[in-house]
This record gives sequence, structure tokens and C-alpha cells, in this order.
Amino acid sequence: MKSTATVAARVLLGLVFFGFGLNGLLHLFPLPPAQGAAALFINGLIASRYFFPLLFVIYLLTGTALVIGRFVPLALTVLAPVIVNVAAMHLFVPSSGAEIGLAALVTVLEIYLAWSYRAAYRPLLRARDELALVGALGIEENPS
Repeated sequence: MKSTATVAARVLLGLVFFGFGLNGLLHLFPLPPAQGAAALFINGLIASRYFFPLLFVIYLLTGTALVIGRFVPLALTVLAPVIVNVAAMHLFVPSSGAEIGLAALVTVLEIYLAWSYRAAYRPLLRARDELALVGALGIEENPS
């Protein structure tokens, strides 16, 4: 059973990404135009024609997963590199205080949730692959 804080953080992070994904696909609310170096970067991504639709679908799917509480470790894993990029961009490219604040909030929520679900990541962080070791030693996995 997860704590109330964990559920609140999961739902809040999910709503942020669900909202941005829905807005990105349906253009419900206009976003302010990017300025300077951020505009160059974003215009390059727009020129690719596939990047933002794919990104917004990922936002929508992962946001939904977080809100309903299904596949949470997978959603957090998929969002981690996205959040790193968002945080890095707002850290190194001049941004408004609101953008920096939202990037910081999303980063903190992601780290908190990754820690809360750390048991799900233990198998991924093993230094040795037990199955490969068992195979190399010629030991049967399921002896009859």
C-alpha cells in the first residue's frame, strides 16, 4: 500500500503530463512562443514533423498510466529521459520563472516516485545477470 504522499505525487505528475499531452495534440490552450536559443531548438524539432506528435502521445499515455496507477514504474522509466531533457533545457536556455518552476516540480516528483517504487527497479540494477551465469555454468534453471 502506497502512502498518500506517493499517490498524490503520482496523480499530480500524471495530470501534468496528461494535460500537456492533450494540449499538444489538440491545441486547447496556446503556449507562449519560444524566444532566442529555445526557439531555434524547438523550431528544429518542429521541422522534423514527427517529434512533437510522438512526444505528446508519450505524454498522454504515461500521464494516463500515472493517474490511474497502472504500469507506474514503466511510465516513470519512459518519462525519465524526457524530464532530464526538459530540466536541462530550462537550466541552460533562458526560460521564465514559471517554466523553471514547473521543470523543478516535475523533476522532484519523478525522483520521489522513482524512490517510492525503487523495488520495481532492483532487477534492472543488478550488476550480474543470474540467468546468464546459470547458463554459463551449465546448471538447469528448472530441474525436473
